[in-house]
This record gives sequence, structure tokens and C-alpha cells, in this order.
Amino acid sequence: MSAIPEIALEKCTGCGDCVEKCPTKAVELVRDKAIMVRPEDCNYCTDCEAFCPSGAIKCPFEIILTKLEPQS
Repeated sequence: MSAIPEIALEKCTGCGDCVEKCPTKAVELVRDKAIMVRPEDCNYCTDCEAFCPSGAIKCPFEIILTKLEPQS
């Protein structure tokens, strides 16, 4: 399963900015809270995080460092 944004419902004010900015319409307001209703449609663009004024949405990334092998 692909990563999806994490939404802290206790911080969500229900402003709807994330719904408006989501290019795939994966997030909607349900009972005045942002919910990923179609996580399979989320392309992890991070627009929802960037436009959330209350900081309720986080899009964490995992950074994996690898050792590069010399080319022959």
C-alpha cells in the first residue's frame, strides 16, 4: 500500500482547504473533519499538507540512504 497523508482529527478545523486543493479528490470533509475517503486515489502530492492552516495534515517521507557502488 502506498503512503497516504496523516490527518490529526483533533487539529482539523474543517475549513475545507485540503478538499479544495486535492487534485485527485481523495480527501473530503466528513462530519466537519478531513478524511481520506479514497486513499487509493491519493498521489501523495502533499498539497493538502501545504495548504492546511491548522497543521492537521502531515505527509511524512522515509529517507533511505544506500551506498553507491563504483561503476566499472
